[in-house]
Amino acid sequence: MRHLRSRGLKALTAVLAGSMVLTAASAHAQTRLTYKSASAGTAYYQMGVELSEAIKAGTEGDMTLTLEESQGSVQNVMEVMARPGNYVFTSPPGLVTRAREGTGPFESRNHPRLQDIRALFPIPSLTMHFVVAGEQDTLGIDELAGKHLLIGQGSFGAREAARYLELFDLADQVEVDDADVGSAPDALKNGQIDAFATASSFPAPNVIETAASHDVGLVSFTEAQVEATGAAPQTIPAGTYAGIDEDVLTTSLPVVAYTTSAMDEDTAYTLTRTFWERREAMAETSPWWQAISPQMLTNLEGPLHPGALRYYDEVDVKVPEALR
Repeated sequence: MRHLRSRGLKALTAVLAGSMVLTAASAHAQTRLTYKSASAGTAYYQMGVELSEAIKAGTEGDMTLTLEESQGSVQNVMEVMARPGNYVFTSPPGLVTRAREGTGPFESRNHPRLQDIRALFPIPSLTMHFVVAGEQDTLGIDELAGKHLLIGQGSFGAREAARYLELFDLADQVEVDDADVGSAPDALKNGQIDAFATASSFPAPNVIETAASHDVGLVSFTEAQVEATGAAPQTIPAGTYAGIDEDVLTTSLPVVAYTTSAMDEDTAYTLTRTFWERREAMAETSPWWQAISPQMLTNLEGPLHPGALRYYDEVDVKVPEALR
């Protein structure tokens, strides 16, 4: 009898030990993802920091995003060719379309894995700001005529600003300065320029800085003008910047978080669900998340990841057929 009791205790001890090992393994099980967006010090890198914290909090540590610096969207997309399954990156939708088509920067790098890119959710767009010295809240783009406008060099904002000046027949009526756009707030305050153009998610730090210490207005387009640019419309709500108490209609370049079909469906589902569940909390501390809404899915191009699509269907978000 004593021998049988001893054997029973040993068996029970073995079961409990095995259970503890499984529990410990489960507690340390973690889905790890790599997130690549922009270089350190930029707004989009900061968004990555915030997103990483939100995903970790929203999954109670079961999912973690490891941030990597990037030199831009082209690099992000190019790395799809060599990255494993849990790779998440940001890019404008149009660039992903060119990658699939093998055009533009991908003309000589048409890799089959580029066809596996799948969308997850939108992040804050690159929003055009034309900041003009003066007491008016908003003004038309034609009111840039006769002004000294700093647009910077080489950036999306600089290219868009130059394109709009040509499009609206202002190129010969505006003195354009291509100095570093980082110097724009001081240059405007010192009267060296009348206006500057910048593209960033809003509220943009350089516009906040300028509006806090100087009377400025923002160019607001008409709906017809936005349509003429071919860009996505974007409304900057009244009160976003000090002294600007009217809504501003401008343009933007959508930016989207992508992965590939190599990511499993449950991981993509959890990542997408947690992003939307934590978006409001992120917006409380960083206002640029306030502009994100499910309606922005219309800006996406190409198919959604099946895991993301499962989430949107689950919460009855209207998904364009082209994304299914």
